[in-house]
Order: sequence, then C-alpha cells, then structure tokens
Amino acid sequence: MTKRTLILAFESSCDETSVAVVENGTKVLSNVVATQIASHQRFGGVVPEVASRHHIEQITKCTREALDRADVDYDQIAAVAVTYGPGLVGSLLVGVTAAKAIAWAHHLPLVPVNHMAGHLYAARFVGEFVYPQLALLVSGGHTELVYMPVEHEYEIIGETRDDAAGEAYDKIGRVMGVNYPAGKTVDEWAAKGEDTFHFPRAMEKEANYDFSFSGLKSAFINVVHNAHQRGEELSKIDLAASFQQSVVDVLAEKTERALDRYPAKQFILAGGVAANHGLRNRLSHDLSKKFPDLSVLQAPLKYCGDNAAMIGAAGYINYRYGDRAGLDLNAEPSLMFRHM
Repeated sequence: MTKRTLILAFESSCDETSVAVVENGTKVLSNVVATQIASHQRFGGVVPEVASRHHIEQITKCTREALDRADVDYDQIAAVAVTYGPGLVGSLLVGVTAAKAIAWAHHLPLVPVNHMAGHLYAARFVGEFVYPQLALLVSGGHTELVYMPVEHEYEIIGETRDDAAGEAYDKIGRVMGVNYPAGKTVDEWAAKGEDTFHFPRAMEKEANYDFSFSGLKSAFINVVHNAHQRGEELSKIDLAASFQQSVVDVLAEKTERALDRYPAKQFILAGGVAANHGLRNRLSHDLSKKFPDLSVLQAPLKYCGDNAAMIGAAGYINYRYGDRAGLDLNAEPSLMFRHM
C-alpha cells in the first residue's frame, strides 16, 4: 500500500493567497484561494503594496480553512512547502513567513518551491509524467520552454526577452477597455473574430527558442491609437483574434521546433495562459498530428492560475528528493528556474 504523504502548501507570489493540502503530489484534498482581483481592477493591474496587505489579512484564515476542508491536522502533515520565488517580494514574504512559522511550531520539514515548477507540476493532476519531457510554461510574468531529461532536472531552453505572453494580454486588454485580468475576455472575443490585422510574429523564424511580445503589443497599440485619431471604430473581436493568432502562432512554432531538436516522450502545457482555449486547441491539434507518439498533458483549467495545490504537487517531488530549507529561507523575487 502506498504511503500517504501529505504536504501543506503555501502560494503568495502575486495577488492570490492560497493554501492547500496535497496527498502524494497527485490528489488535492483542499485548495483554498483568496483572490484580490476586485482590489486591483481599479488600478488596471497588481499594486504590490495592496497585494501584500491582502496576503497578511488572508493567510491565517486560508490555512485553517485548508486544514479543515482536508479534514487533517498538523500531526498528519509530512512537510510544509512554500513558493519562495519568483514573484513580488512583499507578497512572497508573507507566504514564506507563514510557512516557516508553522514548520518551526510543529517540527515539520520546510520545502522551498520555485513558482514555475509549481505551474509545471499542476499537470500531474491529470496524468503521470514520463521523461524526457518538454514543457511550455506561459503565465503573466513568464514564458518559458523547459526541458526535463529526467525527473527533478530542469533546463530552460527558451524564454521571453521582454513582455511575457500574459502580460501582453493584460496590456492590450487595457487599450480595449477590458478589466484586469484581460486574458479570459480576449480569448472569448478571439474565438468569434478573424485575423484581419496580421500583427507581427516576433522571432518566429529565428534560430532559437526565445520569445518576444513587446513588439506585438506596440503594434497593437499603434493600430488602435491611429484608428482613434482618425475617428475609426475597429472591431474588438477581430483585434482580439488577430492579437491571439500572433501569440499562438509564435508559441506553437517555437514549441514544435524545440520538440524537433530535443527528444521528448511527453509535452506539458501549464501556467495561467495555459487556460487560453485558442492555445490549448492549437497545440492539441498540431502536436498530435506532427508527433503522434508524443503524450500531451495540459494543466487542468482550475489549476492554471496561481494556487497552492500546484505548489503541493511540486513540493512533494522536492520533499522526496530531500530539498529542505532552514528558517533563514528568504523570498527571492528574481529566482531562476533551476534544480536546487
């Protein structure tokens, strides 16, 4: 019988306060998320100081609720896992401090987790991982292609050089009058529109696996502003469709070329932007056609955004491999994706 290993996990890297209890890295017993979207919408984006205050107000309540929902207490927990980077330093510190306090008070191991590893391991909730593996991680702050030759080893083979895909969605959404976060609305509009504006596909054909979305964002804004100066009304659904088509084309092209170069038995799509239906459908269709033997896992929609369940999944792997932190663990807002 498989030993029951419960991880109490904390995630507070940006504007979601989340605490979860995860069993053996694959079963979510509880996942409490206190969102701050309403507080940040009036600013058009996340305000770090506001986010930190919300985390302080919510972290204790979320912890108690996570334990209650899972029907467990501290004596059943094997370890405490926490996101310590990358992210907003003030937000990260709240989660790190709470995790350290609980680990110390209850004599539990403290397991540090990279936020992006958490996104990747969210896909374990839908299927087993096989290696070697390639992952496309697309979120508000990061766009990365990560190669995993074996479990617990990561190599970034491509990353964004400026704006991440999710960040670009929020910025063009603001131009179209869409409330933060804009990704879901832009995706819904894109499904109804046509690629009539033919925005640039930056770095699509360059001999690397890096990304750039600032030029696309600028081209989009220029088109909208120029039309506004001429008194023209542009179709928002066609603008959304044209923008999304450019993003998806580049992500799909780079992913396919990376799979041609790096031997992989499995492909993972994860991160906040992995909830985008246009991207999910495009990769499912193209990869199954071009790589029929490739196993494709996409993180469940409910675990694409920031949440502690994904940190519990990654924390379980780190715990098994002996990754531990002392009570001097600090937030690392610019943490790189690496094996500790």
